[in-house]
Amino acid sequence: MTRTPLVLAGLLAATPLAANDFIPFRIMAPPLALELAQAALKSCSDRGFQVAVAVVDRFGVTQVVLRDSLAGAHTPETAQAKARTAVSFRTSTEAMSAATQAGQLNSAIRHLPGYIFLGGGVPVESAGAIVGGIGISGAPGGAEDDACARVGIAAIEDRLLM
Repeated sequence: MTRTPLVLAGLLAATPLAANDFIPFRIMAPPLALELAQAALKSCSDRGFQVAVAVVDRFGVTQVVLRDSLAGAHTPETAQAKARTAVSFRTSTEAMSAATQAGQLNSAIRHLPGYIFLGGGVPVESAGAIVGGIGISGAPGGAEDDACARVGIAAIEDRLLM
């Protein structure tokens, strides 16, 4: 039994780690994700829209979900799917909506489970890298959801530049 750890330690020591063996990355901490969600929710609320807001990390894992009390039951899940889609495809779902319409070259990706190609999902960037995404559902149309998401991002922009 004592040989196994020694053999493994020897193998690990014999294999030098290269600088490119690990990928450094940044994600938003939960307090920043919450601040983003609150700012976006307020933006929609101020415009009279009852919505749900979701913020995901750079891998599409949900960090925050907020829902106005009168937002539809479908809105939290839809917001999460929009945020996940924006992060995964590295672009807004508003842009993806047009590019994936029936008859378009990429229309088949609309059938991926857990992804939604309607406006309202926006990647969040810091220093040129995606650190998360925001999705909103419940405003009267994807363009309105998208606008609220962008107001939320603008509210934390100074912290994203750090």
